[in-house]
Amino acid sequence: MSRIGRLPIKIPSGVDVRIEDRRIFVNGPKGALEKEIPPHIEVAIDSGEIVVKRPSDDRKIRALHGLARALINNMVVGVSKGFSKELLVIGVGYKVEEKGKNLVFHIGYSHPVEFPLPEGISASVERQKEIKVRLEGSDKELLGLVASKIRSLRPPEPYKGKGIQYVDETIIRKAGKAGAK
Repeated sequence: MSRIGRLPIKIPSGVDVRIEDRRIFVNGPKGALEKEIPPHIEVAIDSGEIVVKRPSDDRKIRALHGLARALINNMVVGVSKGFSKELLVIGVGYKVEEKGKNLVFHIGYSHPVEFPLPEGISASVERQKEIKVRLEGSDKELLGLVASKIRSLRPPEPYKGKGIQYVDETIIRKAGKAGAK
């Protein structure tokens, strides 16, 4: 039995979960999410908990068991607490502005890069020693996708460390040229 798949998911107060056909709907204070349940996986709600079961020990079904439980747990946590990711923008002259529902990046190109935020994702910009962009949302998958797309606008380079990186990311630095002697 999958160690992750067999754990029941507790439904916090204020969160509404319902299952219709092969879809699960989760509503909470931070938003509403829905996802299709993988085939051969059974999801049931009993006494304030969501239980994910599998009918057999087939290799493919075992793989989907833990995945389905993790996805449903992320939905419940997302609509109750929410998720956040932070990015650092490091570089001389680099700027980030909030313009309505868009972020405008000035990151060393000849033009500013405008990045539209999808529905359900919000951003805030802090300017201290370095620029910190904080993304928040209830959908963990969409949040990670948006953060990776923003990072790909100017990935950190290994010589000076300039670019956009995650807060907890470590950039392996290279020495560069030794110079003439």
